[in-house]
Amino acid sequence: MNNISSSQAEASSQRVWQLAWPTILSNLLYATVGFVHIKIASGFGTSSVAAVTTGHRVFFLMQAVMMGLSVAVTAIVSQSWGARNYEDAARDCSTAIQISIVIGALFSLPAILLPNQIANLFGLDSLSVSIASDFIYWLGIFGVPSAISLILSAAMRATGDVITPLIFLIASSLMNTLLAISLAHGIGPFPRLEVEGIALGGGLASTIIMIFFLTFWWRGHFTIKAEKKIKIAWSRINQIVVLASPAILEQFIIHLSFLLFFALIAEFGTEAYAAYGIGISIVSFPIVIGFGFGIAAATLVGQQLGAGKNHLAIKAGWRSMRLALGAMTLGSLLITWQAHNMASFMAEDQEVIHLTKVFFYIIAIAMPFMACEVSLAGALRGAGDVRYPMITTLCGLLIARLIPAWIFTNLGLSVYWILLVMLTDYMLKAAMVIYRFRSNIWMEKVIVDRGNLGDRDEQTREPQYDSSER
Repeated sequence: MNNISSSQAEASSQRVWQLAWPTILSNLLYATVGFVHIKIASGFGTSSVAAVTTGHRVFFLMQAVMMGLSVAVTAIVSQSWGARNYEDAARDCSTAIQISIVIGALFSLPAILLPNQIANLFGLDSLSVSIASDFIYWLGIFGVPSAISLILSAAMRATGDVITPLIFLIASSLMNTLLAISLAHGIGPFPRLEVEGIALGGGLASTIIMIFFLTFWWRGHFTIKAEKKIKIAWSRINQIVVLASPAILEQFIIHLSFLLFFALIAEFGTEAYAAYGIGISIVSFPIVIGFGFGIAAATLVGQQLGAGKNHLAIKAGWRSMRLALGAMTLGSLLITWQAHNMASFMAEDQEVIHLTKVFFYIIAIAMPFMACEVSLAGALRGAGDVRYPMITTLCGLLIARLIPAWIFTNLGLSVYWILLVMLTDYMLKAAMVIYRFRSNIWMEKVIVDRGNLGDRDEQTREPQYDSSER
């Protein structure tokens, strides 16, 4: 019996890793591109670093809605795929892409029309505001292409196809890096645009790759097929929107809170602001590993619940958490060990280097708690339990981070206290999601019809990457 259990555990770990590693690599590519952007900007001065940091935060706020929508897509497509309702999965993918186009356009408008006003919200000096406004403008221009690619990638991962989105992302990241460097420094036939060139290069890359991505999908080369008849399925739209709303609100809260936190950091000067931006760009590397396991957990939990295998869904969630915990703990140790070298590589100003190191030490302590939170929150979302992670996020960011940071700022305490509240934020969220997952309440949130699953022909194709019981 022990041998069987051990074998099942090994198979479960293997399945989590099979789904997680391409997603982790994808997220690492995102982090690498952000890191490259900051590194390019550092060559133009501290104000440029502050501007790119601001632009990235605004872009992530715009993308928050798309991230929330992708959560809904992952949940509904994975459960439909697990229940072998392949036509429903394809229909939901097409509908979600339609929604992403509309919402992406709406949320790009403020960045296009009011870039200077948005940049002014952060309390930066006039030079940083001027540079940031140009960066924000170009991000708004190219907001829709990145939104479409994000949703299509989420749908494909939900079916178990994690390789294809990775391939397109690798191409996008390489093109983004090359164009950003070329346009920033004026290499070859390109003009020297500095920080503006970083945003323009990234936008052009995302647009080109999106065209290829959609073309391959439309021609039927992917696991999930495209519906050739473009129609508005209001019932599907309503289902996706209802499911996505809590996740969208959660992502919006996350990124809005980060913007407010950045604004509080800016109270301590451009050096502190730049240090925080540099720190975020580097610690993103181990953090996205945890998010990779969270996405793997969402996919596996959704598929297993859709297939009626609740016990395997539970195992998938806990296994994902343990693997994320191990990986991110190693990441925290590496960051602690190399804190000075990494800070010195990214900045020359001694105050910026010092504050960046402080940030590294604090976030390293927080990472094991982060691992628990992001992995189990992913499992809950895959089950369709999207409201609880939103509540968890709200409690952590508001109660444990923003309110204490605001109080400390008004009390005149040092920036060290402001950075320290990040630790309490992640500790609270980890405790809340562990409690929820242990309760098993989330298993009542299944969102697809699996009533006919048992009547389907045994010869019907299994959902890809279905279970560890093979």
